[in-house]
Amino acid sequence: MNDWLKQSAADLGRGIAAGKIDPVALTEAQLNAIEGHPLKDRIYARTTPDRALAEAKAASERARLGLLRSPLDGVPVSWKDLFDTAGVATESGSALLKDRIPATDAKVLTTATALGSVCLGKTHMSELAFSGLGYNPITNTPPCVNDPDALPGGSSSGAAASVAFGLAPLAIGSDTGGSVRVPSAWNDLVGLKTAHGRVSLEGTVPLCASFDTVGPLARTVEDAALGLALLEGGKPADLRGATLKGRKMAILQTSVFDGIDDAPRAAFESAVERMKAAGLAVEPLEVPELEEAMMLSPVVFPGEAYGTWREEIEAAPEKMFSEILKRFRQGASVTAPDFVAAWLKLDEVRAIWAKVTARFDAVLCPTAAILPPNLDRLLSDEEYYVKTNLMALRNTRVGNLMGQAALTLPTGVPSCGISLMAGPASEERLLRLGAAAEAALA
Repeated sequence: MNDWLKQSAADLGRGIAAGKIDPVALTEAQLNAIEGHPLKDRIYARTTPDRALAEAKAASERARLGLLRSPLDGVPVSWKDLFDTAGVATESGSALLKDRIPATDAKVLTTATALGSVCLGKTHMSELAFSGLGYNPITNTPPCVNDPDALPGGSSSGAAASVAFGLAPLAIGSDTGGSVRVPSAWNDLVGLKTAHGRVSLEGTVPLCASFDTVGPLARTVEDAALGLALLEGGKPADLRGATLKGRKMAILQTSVFDGIDDAPRAAFESAVERMKAAGLAVEPLEVPELEEAMMLSPVVFPGEAYGTWREEIEAAPEKMFSEILKRFRQGASVTAPDFVAAWLKLDEVRAIWAKVTARFDAVLCPTAAILPPNLDRLLSDEEYYVKTNLMALRNTRVGNLMGQAALTLPTGVPSCGISLMAGPASEERLLRLGAAAEAALA
């Protein structure tokens, strides 16, 4: 049973289908591992054992009858604490939403449950999902698997930790500016940011609805593909025969290497060389207009986030972590004309991006430009906190601003990821490319 805690979600699903793993025993093992883990309270905001065991029993009966509903029927999954769960608190990491108990599940949770997944519980996250670092003094700060003194990345911090520490085989998070990819990279996981609009946001606590997306954090690309199908109720991407031979990718030069740490740069370059050895062709790509889009971030993100949460924030600002409060309040100075003009410019740059990247299968860049920062230094140096939060999300934000789907993979160097980006509706193509890259990087 201890081996179950290390297996991929896909392998667990295959074990259930073959009659070698009982979903009830698997769920009990997972719940026991959570309860016995010294970092449990830093990873899970709350578990749902009654629901999990009931769902596992139903999956066990379906397995006995040969009526499994999906490749992940009977497999446990953790959920970021911004997905509504009926009768269970969903607080989005904020005291502003303390004891908020939805009456119904989020649509993605309803879909995943219908396909047989087992809900383990809700994972901690950055407050209202508005930080890439994962530090949350209001609820709890999850650990980084590679450094006990460093932050895990956010805002899907507990989601990443749940998988990295063996307390869930698959996690579901959200990504507005990098919130799936940064914690995935810093905890050596695969993370899929879906293109905006691909996966339902119904029943999900919003940050910026124009950018919010839902996606899986996983141990393998196959698990990420199965996770996407679980969220949509669709068919998983076919990864058979995936290859890098005959594929061409761009290496983005604009912005993403500015001020980068040595380790992420070296890890990225090594990963690219291994992918080239597997048959990939690469070419450097400059997109000067991207700099203009990046400069719009202080308008479009805080402007929408503060507009969404202003009433709740100003009714009780003392309940918030001061740095998150400041970041939201940056949106108070964004005027309507500036916001509209920013989106007009952003749409213009997106059209340019689509044109110049159309001849490539994907665009590559280091997932994060920095390594996980030390928590003590962040707490003692406000300027460092602000700079580090912006740098953590700098590279991933490219994908959000350009409306891309994106996949981050471990490079083999701790806390260093490589990202592949492509346009809307390209998730299946990205997953196939990711599967081939994963094999090359192994």
